[in-house]
Amino acid sequence: MSKRVYPVDIQRINKAELTTSKDLVVVEEPLEIRVGYGPPKQREQTTLTVTMRTPGDDEHLCLGFLFTEGIIEDQKDILSAEYCPASDPGAEENIMRLELAPELPFEVARFTRNFYTSASCGVCGKASIEHVQQICRKPVGDFKVSKEILHQLPERLATSQTVFKHTGGLHASALFDLQGNLLLYKEDVGRHNALDKLAGNLLLTSIDTSQTMLLLSGRVSFELVQKALRLGIAFVAAVGAPSSLAVELAKEYGITLVGFLKKDSFNIYTGFERIA
Repeated sequence: MSKRVYPVDIQRINKAELTTSKDLVVVEEPLEIRVGYGPPKQREQTTLTVTMRTPGDDEHLCLGFLFTEGIIEDQKDILSAEYCPASDPGAEENIMRLELAPELPFEVARFTRNFYTSASCGVCGKASIEHVQQICRKPVGDFKVSKEILHQLPERLATSQTVFKHTGGLHASALFDLQGNLLLYKEDVGRHNALDKLAGNLLLTSIDTSQTMLLLSGRVSFELVQKALRLGIAFVAAVGAPSSLAVELAKEYGITLVGFLKKDSFNIYTGFERIA
């Protein structure tokens, strides 16, 4: 598997002093996600998307992407996931094919309508909003969380982010229980990829997401709330700001949305009732 960090030569200016040294930057490479579908004797293949990601947890990323987009319901819908041989040196680890179960309904035109993404954002609009209504239900989350626990979450995540400590260039998505214990976390150069990696990992566990909180290391877009909704998570907190569509979607589906979470303050945008 490709490395997640890359050494570069830099010149550093500190006040009036100029020095030359080494630095580590996060690796960003494309991943093409292909799916094989159809009956055994009539299998077909299509490319769903190409996303810029940090190598690592690619199978989780693909599983999570297919789940949060409503293509699969659980890991049993996937027969296999493996890298494809490629003609370009090194590309073998940048193309992954997932074989869908033969009985799984799959409409190519429906699921390839807007699957073009970048590391910084996804695509949303009327089609995406309608898609959310088709694949998501209002999450169950009858609980309260103290502000003291919320204040501790960013620091608990930061202490676990090994690659971020060396590069400062990764987003993270983390799942906590209601006592503030870190259950799972994933890092990636793309915010939506980090959450898809978390989603894919979750499919392989027995964690009850209705009793969890999701922490995002950056801002909150419509797409990230959509993915949390698909996972059945009713509490989303972020270090950064939410977008208008993120707030609207959270409000419509009864999700608690917290932004600008710090050790001594935060903003509550929706779902005040879940915060003690």
